[in-house]
Amino acid sequence: MPINTVTEDPLAWQETALCAQAGPEFFFPAPGSSTREAKQLCGACEGRVACLEYALTHDERFGVWGGLSEKERERLRRSGGVRG
Repeated sequence: MPINTVTEDPLAWQETALCAQAGPEFFFPAPGSSTREAKQLCGACEGRVACLEYALTHDERFGVWGGLSEKERERLRRSGGVRG
């Protein structure tokens, strides 16, 4: 019998993410609206890195993910900082 049968859930970060305590409009603001508050909340979140990796891997094009806006994630991709 295997000793360790527990597999890590790649979406486990969502259970404790601070964004779960705020409404979606906070992270998906109307075009031209500020993303400052969402980014501040992301900065305090333990799941920020996993969230950003998820967004980049799944090509999320809208909203704030892992503390970065759509434009910031696109710049990161274009700079070669991320494969995908």
